[in-house]
Amino acid sequence: MTDTPKFEVIDRRKIKKEEEQDSPASQSAAEPASGPEIKSAGPQLVETESARAPEAEPLDEASENDLVGEMPPPPTAEEKSEQATAYESSAQRVEDLLRAQNPTMGAQPPIKFEHLVQQLYLSALMQMGAATPEGQRPRVDIIGARQSIDLLGVLEEKTRGNLSPVETRMLDTVLFELRMTFLELTKMISLQGVQAPPPKPEKH
Repeated sequence: MTDTPKFEVIDRRKIKKEEEQDSPASQSAAEPASGPEIKSAGPQLVETESARAPEAEPLDEASENDLVGEMPPPPTAEEKSEQATAYESSAQRVEDLLRAQNPTMGAQPPIKFEHLVQQLYLSALMQMGAATPEGQRPRVDIIGARQSIDLLGVLEEKTRGNLSPVETRMLDTVLFELRMTFLELTKMISLQGVQAPPPKPEKH
């Protein structure tokens, strides 16, 4: 028997549901995930009602036009300028308050494109089991990881031709690395097999 931790495939929507429904019934439903049944050869797939919900279909041109028609009118240039000024002023007041409580804290650096890429990159890594304490079974949110990676793909597509060479290289490298990790992880899951989700408790 190997000591290599096995992967447990979870649905992040289950975690959210458990947090919102912190009751004895929800706790008893979560117990099988940490019980003896986990000692199977492969990962455990946790299924929820929302996981079986049909995926939203891509919008065609007519649907996009209908969606635009349902949206409120866009803000005017004057409204956007006033809001941007008020936002910067409010953010500066918050930073001044924090620095008053912690004088050693320096000024916060401006948010740039690389911060957005890094945020999505770290999210995808965490969803694929990174930073799992040694000896514990990694909990993998494979659907969430795919969504984070696909968001970076959308970002790459929509910003193509508008990035600096450094930004383009960073985004390409991050996407390549995450997709390779995703491929390796899904291959591992397929080879190990996925444990069937436990039966749902009957509602009374």
